Amino acid sequence: MAEAPDNRAGSTGQEGSVATDPALPPTAVDDAVRDAEDRKWTPGKIALWAAISLLGGVAWFMLAIVRGETVNAIWFVFASVCTYLIGYRFYSKVIERFITRPDDRRATPAEYKADGKDYVRTDRNVLFGHHFAAIAGAGPLVGPVIAAQMGYLPGTIWIIVGVVLAGAVQDYLVMFFSMRRGGRSLGQMAREELGVIGGTAALIATLLIMVIIVAILALVVVNALGESPWGVFSVGMTIPIALFMGVYLRYLRPGKVMEVSIIGFVLLMAAIIGGGIVAETAWGADIFTLDKVTIAWGLIVYGFIAAILPVWLLLAPRDYLSTFMKIGVIVMLALAIIVVRPEINVPAFSEFAGRENGPVFPGALFPFLFVTIACGALSGFHALISSGTTPKLVEKERQTRYIGYGGMLMESFVAIMALVAAISIDRGLYFAMNAPAALTGGTVETAATWVNSLGLAGVNISPELLSETARNVGEQSVVSRTGGAPTLAVGLAHIMQQFIGGTAMMSFWYHFAIMFEALFILTAVDAGTRVARFMLQDSIGNFVPKFKEASWRPGAWLCTAIMVGAWGAVLLMGVTDPLGGINTLFPLFGIANQLLAAIALSVCLAIVAKRGTFKYLWIVALPLAFAAVVTITASYQKIFSPTPAVGYFANNAAFSKALADGKTEFGTAKTVTAMEAVVRNTAIQGWLSVIFVVLSIIVIATAVLATIKAFRTRGAGTATDNEDPARPSRVFAPAGPVPTAAERELLAEWEKVPAKLRFERAGHH
Repeated sequence: MAEAPDNRAGSTGQEGSVATDPALPPTAVDDAVRDAEDRKWTPGKIALWAAISLLGGVAWFMLAIVRGETVNAIWFVFASVCTYLIGYRFYSKVIERFITRPDDRRATPAEYKADGKDYVRTDRNVLFGHHFAAIAGAGPLVGPVIAAQMGYLPGTIWIIVGVVLAGAVQDYLVMFFSMRRGGRSLGQMAREELGVIGGTAALIATLLIMVIIVAILALVVVNALGESPWGVFSVGMTIPIALFMGVYLRYLRPGKVMEVSIIGFVLLMAAIIGGGIVAETAWGADIFTLDKVTIAWGLIVYGFIAAILPVWLLLAPRDYLSTFMKIGVIVMLALAIIVVRPEINVPAFSEFAGRENGPVFPGALFPFLFVTIACGALSGFHALISSGTTPKLVEKERQTRYIGYGGMLMESFVAIMALVAAISIDRGLYFAMNAPAALTGGTVETAATWVNSLGLAGVNISPELLSETARNVGEQSVVSRTGGAPTLAVGLAHIMQQFIGGTAMMSFWYHFAIMFEALFILTAVDAGTRVARFMLQDSIGNFVPKFKEASWRPGAWLCTAIMVGAWGAVLLMGVTDPLGGINTLFPLFGIANQLLAAIALSVCLAIVAKRGTFKYLWIVALPLAFAAVVTITASYQKIFSPTPAVGYFANNAAFSKALADGKTEFGTAKTVTAMEAVVRNTAIQGWLSVIFVVLSIIVIATAVLATIKAFRTRGAGTATDNEDPARPSRVFAPAGPVPTAAERELLAEWEKVPAKLRFERAGHH
């Protein structure tokens, strides 16, 4: 059956269409048929999108305009879901139609580079889960919780609107462009598109930023598990469970993904319940009550081992576990919110929205709200995954919109649910949990006195409420459990106990949430360490080619040790920081992550310009400009602000002067050793901020120059095309989660083709 030619310029990266095998059915739905399906608006379809738009409009009206003493949490669910649906259906289609212009007649790297290891055609829905598991780390859980200090509205707007216009755009474009280039990494693409200067700056910045990102991810786990025997036991058990699943799937029951996932889920539940039983025993409390420094060292050792083990043994089964847990828990929480309909008492804009001395994190709403929320709306870390494993696994080009754009929308929904959980608890409890012990005093009495001294409207917390909350969730204390994860766990437990089980189930739901968050974050810690190791191997390989051989174990182990040592040092710095590690390091994490997003968008800007798509260049330029302004402004303030709570060097100068004056305690540091730690930490953080912003400005500037050059030479035929040559595809697969009518017809044609003429199914070659 002959295919209709695709004569649109640029659909294949060159004029004309890719010639396919005439003995096979079409490898893509005919353009005219697909366009007709897209443009066919039936009365039912019109009514559906009108209803979605109306519900979304009402929800936004209730959140942004009708701001009484309370707001119902269901409006957060409706506003986000309706906006996501509209953004995915319409805005991402504009990007697909006018910028990426995918052509399913072209083979993807998973087809023409198939090796059964790194390049493997993977079912789109399975790959969606894998990609989501890889990108969804601590950011969407922690950032929105910390940002709730500013009130609910600023964070809600940025998380929902920001993901549609920025975060999902970045993830989709980086994935598509990497796929067109054989699965190249972000650093490799930067080198090709921006030249030696821009590419080298991007590579160095990416490596350094990865160290900060992984360290903060690990710090969140440490803060969640510190002095919590239940949490340490339950999370610790996920490691042997994942190892068992890896062996089960590799040797005992190969290919039985659903079967092993069910077994893993049952074992996880047993680990949570068993954790409660073990924590109640004297021996269990002695063994598993660990201080934060001990847990940090345990994570450092774990990070090294996890990064050198075969992927199938630990990382892959953890992906299965975390994908089911992540999506399942968030959907369950959304349903619980709709049923319970909790009332939110947090104001739209809090007392700290116009100040820069907030107790949870310092800095004004602009720019620090945006860098604090980070991954929930825009994440540079995602660009490393979107140019790492995922583009090597995509079956068909059109699937990148579903996986890249759609996967980021799902992460944004996680962020919204985290925000709702955080603001559903008592405001006084929120500040008692998220302020460092240096402010709260560490006891329920001093914490209650401190919170009440803040002068927050309607807040009058008692020591009894803090003690009762700790008892209900099965913890010794909830005071100064910073990092966002414990607050999210309390919020989730607060909502879920109204849905299922009552107060007696709060401790189960709390530790279920801690397990859920740890799975989220550990996936990113070990995956991030592995990606960082690959990047370092490639960098050293430019000088010592042997390092580029992935099978050379000494090189892999050495690079892993270097990267683990780097992020481990930052982790220990944060754990022992007298100012509260997460409180001072999270802004640096957010800035670094957003600067990495600016680097990724800069590479995309140059590529889009070289493709000649100037009319729609604003789709990339708009989020790049916003990210650049926000992150450069935040970096400037962290470097030059004279306010010690905001500026790293100002803080450094204040503590250095106190030491020079012979003081034995100063501010939140109660000993000379603690004061010296602050001086050391702020100097490191300050100079890292300088390095990050300088490198990022170099990358952005080279991208702008490359864009201007492409504009000046448009039509001259001098533009370089770094895409891999187009190769004809010999497979077909639907583009979205559910096949369309035309795709079902084409699938039926492919079912009639003899097996020897086609690939049997995704993952087989």
